Amino acid sequence: MGKELKEMSLEELWQLFPIFLVKHDDNWIKYFNEEKKILLNILSDINITRIEHIGSTSIPNIYAKNIVDILIEITEEDYLKSIDVLKTHNYMLMYQERTRAAFNKGYTKSGFAKKVFHIHLRNNGDNDELYFRDYLIEFPKIAKEYEKLKLDLWRKFEHDRDGYTNAKSDFVKRYTFKAKMKYVNRYN
Repeated sequence: MGKELKEMSLEELWQLFPIFLVKHDDNWIKYFNEEKKILLNILSDINITRIEHIGSTSIPNIYAKNIVDILIEITEEDYLKSIDVLKTHNYMLMYQERTRAAFNKGYTKSGFAKKVFHIHLRNNGDNDELYFRDYLIEFPKIAKEYEKLKLDLWRKFEHDRDGYTNAKSDFVKRYTFKAKMKYVNRYN
């Protein structure tokens, strides 16, 4: 039968769920919209500020992991309640901090399901990913630079998700900063 996901070490999980990049898929927006409806339904008692499609799957014409990232911004008062609701609806809690939590959906004991989601639960205003997304959409040349970086890092960090994320962080921080200067208060 194999181990349950929650019994696996980080290294075992990285082997089962490697970094992989695919060409942009127009279905990603459809998957996001379907999952958004589900999330709005199960979180109907939560004061949600916004639910947004973020990450590389939200940026047209670049390679991305076949995982749809979703940002949910909520009031601080509803943070713990939101975590409990998502857990009871089979979203797998990956980490929890004081004002942030991350969930996965579509991870199975045999690997990725057809549709895979990362849910980023945040308090209101914790939304830098929106600025980064908008900047890369507005500037396709920068988006292609990001794609090149990701493709260069893919094989090196195929089984090291943290290493992959950390290796991209300077690029992400640089363009998030530029985006926040350009789009002052867009998401406040």
